[in-house]
Amino acid sequence: MPSIRDILTGPWRALPVLGLTQIIAWGTIFYSPVLTVPLIAAERSWSLAFGMGGFSLGLLVAGLVSPFVGRAIDRYGGHVVMTAGSLVSAAGLVGLAQVERPATYLAVWVVLGAGLSASLYDPSFATLGRIFGAAARRPITVLTLAGGFASTVGWPTTHLLLGLVGWRGTYLIYAVLIVAVCTPLHAFALPRSRAVSLEGAAAARPARTPPLLPAHGKAFVLVTAAFTAYAFVPSALSAHLLAIFGRGGIDPATVVLIGMLFGPAQVVARIGELAFGRNLHPLDIARGAVALLVAAFLVLALAGLSASAAALFALMFGAANGLITIARGAVPLALFGAEGYGRLLGRISGPWLVMQSAAPLVLAFVAERLSDAAALALAALCAAIALACFAAIRRPAGAT
Repeated sequence: MPSIRDILTGPWRALPVLGLTQIIAWGTIFYSPVLTVPLIAAERSWSLAFGMGGFSLGLLVAGLVSPFVGRAIDRYGGHVVMTAGSLVSAAGLVGLAQVERPATYLAVWVVLGAGLSASLYDPSFATLGRIFGAAARRPITVLTLAGGFASTVGWPTTHLLLGLVGWRGTYLIYAVLIVAVCTPLHAFALPRSRAVSLEGAAAARPARTPPLLPAHGKAFVLVTAAFTAYAFVPSALSAHLLAIFGRGGIDPATVVLIGMLFGPAQVVARIGELAFGRNLHPLDIARGAVALLVAAFLVLALAGLSASAAALFALMFGAANGLITIARGAVPLALFGAEGYGRLLGRISGPWLVMQSAAPLVLAFVAERLSDAAALALAALCAAIALACFAAIRRPAGAT
């Protein structure tokens, strides 16, 4: 366990800093549109599809920019890149509060997408990889515990502010919050140390360097394909799952209660990984998580859309997603190593974010043109593809 001194003055200071800024960034930029965009679209007489299309455009831009962000973190550090990401995000939120025309609205989401690419989990994981090196798995797990509360804080806060100051005032307050809290924390409180300086203290202890795979070729393609296929599921279902449950005959109050199970299940799974998963290879955790998700879809297929089956699905889905969030940072680190970790993570997260941007629109099209059952089948197929890709990855000889 890190000491109080490490948390206050050492490399572990990154955890409380990034924990707080992740809650703010996810809550203000990523989770707020589900509540604010319908209001913006209604006031501007735009379709809801166009309004959410702006958010999808932002995610697409984030995916395209992510490889450059990862390389920049490797070179300059998270204290530089994430500071810039905070400022760009704040500028985008201010622009969103002032937007009048459709073209301007889309342009603002391009700016917000660039800010997102340097503000959420992937740049945070890359920053931890730069600071802790091969030992970054545990800090990554701890960070995801904090990030798991972002929706719990973000949605109620956004709902409260919308009632008090409207959507424009909400975005202006969020912009001030990012500038006043996230920007100085990233700029002045994030450690600037590299992993090499941490490893020097342990140089006297002989340690066997774990075998690694090259960050290209079949293994890299399979890792990227697995995470990209998986990305379809949470992105698509977060936008449509509760509506599918409602159309399946579950009453609205029960649907809301079922939706509330997802977040706690994520957090419990992450606590379990932190407590009991230290001796498990991250690839095994990823395989187990996606296998759990595939099993959850089988539960729905066999039991139908009853309230109990939907609740069990939400718990299994939440637990799987909580573990995959950790695996996104830990699997590349364990398989390919800490050298150039930020660049590597950017190359993997780019397709993830592009898939994330397209998934809600694709699932909506399938549900409308075919059926809810076909939409769930498509999501299950993506989970099965992810599991097949993870299963096909072979760890380097000698790895445990």
